[in-house]
Amino acid sequence: MTLKECYDKISGDYDDVISRLRSERLVQKFVLKFLDDKSYDLLCSSMAEGKWDEAFRAAHTIKGVCQNLGFATLMESDSALTEALRAGNKEEAIRLKEKVDVDYRMTVDGIRDYAGSLS
Repeated sequence: MTLKECYDKISGDYDDVISRLRSERLVQKFVLKFLDDKSYDLLCSSMAEGKWDEAFRAAHTIKGVCQNLGFATLMESDSALTEALRAGNKEEAIRLKEKVDVDYRMTVDGIRDYAGSLS
């Protein structure tokens, strides 16, 4: 699997991220590091514990990382969640997190498939 095929699989914007970072090797490095990022785990635990400010910071971090890496689908759903958390709309945030969960899993699974093809 190529990096572009990985981006296709996760509905990402490969062309945008390559135009900004200018190096497929650099993009690959950061895409693979996404698997080690703990922001999603923090988002989940913070929301479960009702720590809404902490959940907002985690969601905001995920949004920024996704924007920088061109993970368009996850960025879109997480952006909506971030705004609900910013507004203090807990019920909406809980509802929106379900879509973030689906998109996060799709993104991580696609990256893992890509990582496995590198061996």
